[in-house]
Amino acid sequence: MWWRDYDTRWVTKAADSSSRNRLAFTLIELLVVIAIIGVLIALALPAVQKVRAAANRAECTNNLKQIGLALHQYHGSHRVFPPGVSFKDGKDPFPHQSWLAKVLPFVEQQELWRLTQLAYQQEPYFGVNPPHLGLDYVVPVFTCPSDGRLSSAQDSRGYHVAFTSYLGCEGLNLNTHDGVLYLDSRVRMQDIPDGTSNTIMVGERPPGPDFWYGWWYAGYGQRKPTGSADMVLGVREINDAVDEGGNSASCPVGPFSFTRGSLSEPCDVFHFWSLHSGGANFLMGDGSVHFLTYNAADVLPALATRNGREPVSLPD
Repeated sequence: MWWRDYDTRWVTKAADSSSRNRLAFTLIELLVVIAIIGVLIALALPAVQKVRAAANRAECTNNLKQIGLALHQYHGSHRVFPPGVSFKDGKDPFPHQSWLAKVLPFVEQQELWRLTQLAYQQEPYFGVNPPHLGLDYVVPVFTCPSDGRLSSAQDSRGYHVAFTSYLGCEGLNLNTHDGVLYLDSRVRMQDIPDGTSNTIMVGERPPGPDFWYGWWYAGYGQRKPTGSADMVLGVREINDAVDEGGNSASCPVGPFSFTRGSLSEPCDVFHFWSLHSGGANFLMGDGSVHFLTYNAADVLPALATRNGREPVSLPD
């Protein structure tokens, strides 16, 4: 029947038209959807950032635990912890070498250690690369993942250098030698009467904006050959680089204390701090790692010295 076909075609066209109308968005609907998506992203972003920060802090803690194990393995092999920086009036076979370089065999970097030994035999000055391939070789376990700058070597005053987030604790400052890792140190377990669980060996501190301090392989430090502010640091460090030029020359003499820092502030190289929220990780002499808040600044001098015999315990 012709009228039935006509009705059917009309109904089909009407249905198609209705379907097309339902699939379309009005401008207002589109703006509402975009606004909802924006709100959801704004709500989710802080949570994502917190998860990422927590993961970075956990990985940083694990790095320090591995470094602590390496230091204890070195002690087991040599019956002494490594020197914070080697010199011995220029007679050391590895002049200006960092304690981090000496634990390379114990952080699965045996080949790099072999090449480092050969490099010092060929060229005692660590700044010549080659043969000193370690100068700009990034060792991931020596860097905190929160500092993305350290995933690659950086240029600093004509050098191409790899860095560390972890500095040995030399005690109060570069002159006191009352910590565990300092210039030509040879500290044994029995030389820590304050107790290894109450004595800091290593702490966090990011390199400064000019990348002049924080070289993991070797370095002079703020005063040659102490290595201070480069691979070792005191908890009440003083600025002894006022005549050395560079950004740190304009910094106050100190002493500096454990407090928040900034990657853009050159003076923050003179104290422990981290990119984690509220404090920094510290490796103790017994190999344990503790996150200390900046409120612990007053007790750090007692924790940094190995033989102060102060009544102190780790803050909660």
